[in-house]
Amino acid sequence: MAEIVCSTTCEADTMPAAVADLLAEEKIGPRDGGGRTAVVAMSGGVDSAVTALVMRERGYNVVGINLRLFSPGDAEHRANPCCGIPAMDDARATCARIGVPFYAVNMEVEFGAAVVNRFVDEYAAGRTPNPCLECNRHVKFRHLVHRARLLGADCLATGHYARIVHGDPARGTPNRLFRAVDRAKDQSYVLYTMTQDQLGYVRFPLGNLTKPEVRRLARAFGLPVADKAESQEICFVGKRSYAAFVAARRPDVARSGEIVDAVGTPLGRHRGLVHHTVGQRRGIGVAGPEPLYVLKLDTAANRLVVGSRAEASARALTADAVALIDGSWPAAPFAADVVVRYRGIPVSATVTPGPMPGEASLDFIGDAPVAAPGQTVVFYRNDEVLGGGTIREVSTGSPAAR
Repeated sequence: MAEIVCSTTCEADTMPAAVADLLAEEKIGPRDGGGRTAVVAMSGGVDSAVTALVMRERGYNVVGINLRLFSPGDAEHRANPCCGIPAMDDARATCARIGVPFYAVNMEVEFGAAVVNRFVDEYAAGRTPNPCLECNRHVKFRHLVHRARLLGADCLATGHYARIVHGDPARGTPNRLFRAVDRAKDQSYVLYTMTQDQLGYVRFPLGNLTKPEVRRLARAFGLPVADKAESQEICFVGKRSYAAFVAARRPDVARSGEIVDAVGTPLGRHRGLVHHTVGQRRGIGVAGPEPLYVLKLDTAANRLVVGSRAEASARALTADAVALIDGSWPAAPFAADVVVRYRGIPVSATVTPGPMPGEASLDFIGDAPVAAPGQTVVFYRNDEVLGGGTIREVSTGSPAAR
């Protein structure tokens, strides 16, 4: 039997049972639109396309908005596959397919200041930034939320894989953030900076769906991006290396220098600190009796410090810009499952808040991760996101890496 493809919507008697099941409220959320307006951030990919579809199915008047974030220099937009003109055209085609208005918004200035410039500066300083988190923090859930409210929208929906459980402000219960059902696609790690106000305004309708289910919905409704491949690169870097991107803007970071062990013994030469990150194991360029890891980028001396896995493992760390999802600042230490890399393995730790909000120290219990200054550290309790911060300093088994 041929697969039924819905035109712009499916009637109950023609909708395949499998598609109807995916549009059940326990999957996509309540049909609470009632003619209210939802702005949907449209990247041109299948996730945001299905987000727009789902919000329409929930009864919202959907307005699709594509963000123009970065203009690459090449005519084919190889450097920017998810935010260039081809992606904008895909987003426009999706909106035309499901019958909702589409607008393009230029946010290159905001994106350049908050994401691109910070990315370059952080790498040049020997730190390991997370540009996706900064884009969420400053562009999507700051500037775009502001734009959506100016349009009179009742909410902003995005294609992030995460779940929000809305609280009741009248009763003083906070909004809460959880991992997505699809653990392989979960993006909660880069969402911990969301405020209570933002969590109350934003919708993540894909949180209870898996990626195969999202594609199944896209195919059932004939969305033009149903089988579009996912972009795996940093959007503004594209298929180039991040090192080449940074070096083009900061040539000084590509200077050759010494590779040394934890006590300063020369082992070889590196071709620029920008080609390395703390915790890196492959591509260092020197060999030892056991696998070597990058322990530190000594930017002052232009030296790459390497050592063993034991020397690279974090025993404790301190973090800045720490925020908790519920907006509180506890006086006492608390236990958490801590993640220091995107989709990394959770590690048990004790989090000790500083005397003033914004700073915390962490002591790891049991297996210790490899962590780097500049990385994001996120606190979980089971699947719930408690908060997180930016790693300032790492204490390891190696004095040279501290």
